[in-house]
Amino acid sequence: MKCSTLHKNIIFFLEKELPAEEMEQMQKHFEVCPECKAFAEDLKKTLGIIKDEKSPAVNPFFYTRLKARMESQLEKEPISFWRPVMVKVIQPAFFSILLIAGIYGGYKIATPVQTTMVSTVYADNEIIPYLNEMQSEPLEDFLME
Repeated sequence: MKCSTLHKNIIFFLEKELPAEEMEQMQKHFEVCPECKAFAEDLKKTLGIIKDEKSPAVNPFFYTRLKARMESQLEKEPISFWRPVMVKVIQPAFFSILLIAGIYGGYKIATPVQTTMVSTVYADNEIIPYLNEMQSEPLEDFLME
């Protein structure tokens, strides 16, 4: 038997799913070829590790702790009367009032302040001459000094 043929069927050999005739041929090949025998042993160890990892040990107290936890959640205190009222009525009302207040504040900020003509005339006659000193002192006089 060739090594390549053995490598194709080695998993079936380890699982003992080959006919008895082929099993004997593979066994004889292992006696002759130490490389194939080492490969088969390594593969057997690897498959053993995988098989052990597939079925982890079950903790015997897992279901007991799970049941106790579920029962403790069922025993919690009932919800008070005010909680649903708060969520369904008061909270939306508060946010509606807050929205209306925001819109009203934005409207008040956006509207211009009403000024009277008297204050505008007062500004033209009284304040502007103090700000514009060039009318009282010509530029040439200022530069000559």
